[in-house]
Amino acid sequence: MAKPFPINPKHPERICWGCDRYCATHALACGNGADRTMHPAEMLGDDWYLHGDWGIEAPANTDPIENQGPG
Repeated sequence: MAKPFPINPKHPERICWGCDRYCATHALACGNGADRTMHPAEMLGDDWYLHGDWGIEAPANTDPIENQGPG
């Protein structure tokens, strides 16, 4: 069973997002010789899941983090 894909992780730069292993950047287990795969939020912004067909369910509150109130 695959882990649910995090919409806005706290530190996406610390993890490789290329497969379901979610390896640390200093210990990539895939061994393909490539750099880590970036999270979509790093490339497209915090509202990345609102645009396009990603095949995941958006959270109930679809407001981007910047537009949400405190709390």
